[in-house]
Amino acid sequence: MNGAQHILEAFHRHNISTVFGYPGGCIMPLYDALVDDVGVEHVLCRHEQACALAADGFARASGKLGVCIATSGPGATNLITGVANAHRDSIPMLVITGQVPSGLIGTDAFQETDVLGMTLGIVKHSYLVDDADTLPAIMEEAIALAQSGRPGPVWIDIPKDLLLSQVAEAPLPQPEFREPACPDLTDALAMLRSARKPLLYSGGGISLAHAEDRFRAFAETSALPAVVTLKGIGNPGKHNPYNLGMLGMHGSRAANRAVDECDLLLVIGARLDDRATGKLDGFAPNAKTIHIDADAAEFNKLRPADLAIRGDLNAILAELTGALTSKPLAIRNWQQQCRTWHTTGGFQAADNEEALAPITGPAFIRQLSRIAPDDTIVACDVGQHQMWVAQHYEFDHPRHHLTSGGLGTMGFGLPAAIGAQFADRNRMVINVTGDGSFMMNAQELATIRRYNLPVKLIVLDNQCLGMVRQQQELFYNNRESHINLDDNPDFVAMARAFDIPALHIERTDQIRRGIETIIAYNGPMLLHVAISRQDNVWPIVKPGASNREMIDETRRTSTANKEQVA
Repeated sequence: MNGAQHILEAFHRHNISTVFGYPGGCIMPLYDALVDDVGVEHVLCRHEQACALAADGFARASGKLGVCIATSGPGATNLITGVANAHRDSIPMLVITGQVPSGLIGTDAFQETDVLGMTLGIVKHSYLVDDADTLPAIMEEAIALAQSGRPGPVWIDIPKDLLLSQVAEAPLPQPEFREPACPDLTDALAMLRSARKPLLYSGGGISLAHAEDRFRAFAETSALPAVVTLKGIGNPGKHNPYNLGMLGMHGSRAANRAVDECDLLLVIGARLDDRATGKLDGFAPNAKTIHIDADAAEFNKLRPADLAIRGDLNAILAELTGALTSKPLAIRNWQQQCRTWHTTGGFQAADNEEALAPITGPAFIRQLSRIAPDDTIVACDVGQHQMWVAQHYEFDHPRHHLTSGGLGTMGFGLPAAIGAQFADRNRMVINVTGDGSFMMNAQELATIRRYNLPVKLIVLDNQCLGMVRQQQELFYNNRESHINLDDNPDFVAMARAFDIPALHIERTDQIRRGIETIIAYNGPMLLHVAISRQDNVWPIVKPGASNREMIDETRRTSTANKEQVA
């Protein structure tokens, strides 16, 4: 077999049956091999960035490895944003690109770029193959590395001549990436038992470790009041009575207040991101910190941990659960206090009862959450709609909520929804997007139609870059700068041009009918939702401020008049 055939052979060994790609000159040998391989489904996206983002969505929804392939030069550079997105959120991904023939590397050949150099900061590891005989071993190592420990994207750049070269048969290595043994948890348990106001803080590491069940058992057994990051939404489930919701810049007052007043912060699978913590010296000022993670690089990076524990989250959570089962925590007063805060300071935005009133983002998302099936996957883009979903949609599992956390990539949602739909053709998948984000990868409507994917598309259209406009209003004396999108196309006509049915709604009394119609339709459908340009996400923390300085709608006027970003 030649190098290209060995790549497909590795896919079969590792049960990789779906890849997202776009062909070109230097990756053409691999595409030629695909002609004879019926075991690998190749999904042709309409832009390489979408290939990477679809592979990302596939991995998030399924928990499996996402794979994308492209050619050299612009094919590789177009992948970069999607790969960076996966890297920031620790998503397991294998990236394969063709490179110019070996003898032309370094000569500024047609469509040559230094992929290895350009991508060093956005991958877990990368390879430039210089010997065809090493390719099978590299494939084995790359596939294992992308999924082991803290997952992430691994990039293999392969010169065209090596894809065509015959590969000598040799025994395949068996890469081993052993997880550390379960550490001693004596000190952690002692700190938990001595705390009077302990708080559970979890993030995206729970689902990355496939530790959802273990975490939920621990959360239920410990009965700890809990907060989650954007990537941790769904960790405690829909019905955990002690879940205070998301913390941080757009978190609930209850969650941020609990963090502010706790005396112990138990951080599991989270990296203390700046959007979650706000100003660091004002974050959990009265608390000791136990930080549990698979990646020791996260310890003490932003906040010193009083106790740092590296290990397999499944093993650690199982041991903690067993210990607390035999001797429960005595924190009844703290539990009651947090539940009181949640009653008055959670995301309780009222639905608008006026039939002819304009649609508000929170009211729409709350109805969507009530109507959509419990196992629906919602893929968001980036902006106000993303925060409304995080605040008001009730997720029962973290893999049901696909969102670009670390990089904040506009244009993520539509390709991610496509990837999620390929992960499970029978699952309801909804892309909730804004008008700005939707236009960034709107060409993927062609991919939806090509494969007749039943993805439901919801465009919340305020004819502006809403999140930017909101910050300009609050922190820049309402000096709007280049945020108008009032020349948007007719999104209903646009969808229909791709042979995708579409509806438009603009009044509160149309919400239920619109949602029920797209959910019931047997195929892809777009719902265009006109919302007010002035709708804001509440609450909000000014960038660089402490989370205790949350601004809500009642303070907006004084804030807009008094505060400016330096």
